[in-house]
Amino acid sequence: MRSLGLSSGDLFFKWFDDWFLIMASTDHSEHSGATRFLAWADEKLFKMETAFNLTSALLILFLMLLAVVQVVGRKFFNFPIPGYVDWVEFAMAIFCFLSIAYTQKLGGHVRMEFFIGRFSGRLLWTLEVIGTLVAMLIIAILMWYGWEHFLRAWDIGDSSIDIELPIWPGKLIVVIAFISLELRLLVQLCGFLRLVKYPDANPIGVPMIETVDEQAQHEIDAGLAGEEEKVDIVGRGAKS
Repeated sequence: MRSLGLSSGDLFFKWFDDWFLIMASTDHSEHSGATRFLAWADEKLFKMETAFNLTSALLILFLMLLAVVQVVGRKFFNFPIPGYVDWVEFAMAIFCFLSIAYTQKLGGHVRMEFFIGRFSGRLLWTLEVIGTLVAMLIIAILMWYGWEHFLRAWDIGDSSIDIELPIWPGKLIVVIAFISLELRLLVQLCGFLRLVKYPDANPIGVPMIETVDEQAQHEIDAGLAGEEEKVDIVGRGAKS
């Protein structure tokens, strides 16, 4: 880095300028630099989100097994797990937040689509840009105060009441989860801005609004995975 005479800040702003020069290109095909970069960022980020989601799933499995051991130990051996409630509270804080970016990628968060679902084209993508900017602002504020709470827990050595389990790791993981969500929102913001400029382009890195029938079709396909007989309620056409 020093051999080029550029500091980390200079490199950041150079990348920032290059990115917007690419976004300003009139070539918005599948082979353009902006499209490839956006698709690459979406793919790499989704791998991290999948790993976080898998961690959350394993924690849920751990809690289920821990509950079984707790019930059996208390009922038959009169020996409950020490600090069981502390462990449950700690694990819940982790798996509840680690999956938020993964859910955002899939468009699974609860939101009101009654209004924006009536629009299409550039107007729809503009509304999505506004909503994404608001979400990014809120998450940035939560990141800041989450980091402050982590530092306070680290400094005072905050711990749980029963077995004095350190609390700071859980608060740090919450901050990491917010960072991953902010990155996902940034990718979606770039995707929506691309669609504002080119409404007919193929959407990349953004969640799509689905009708009730399309959502039901996905649930049916998941439920009948591996089955020869399929159910089609959205008119995709029967296979010959």
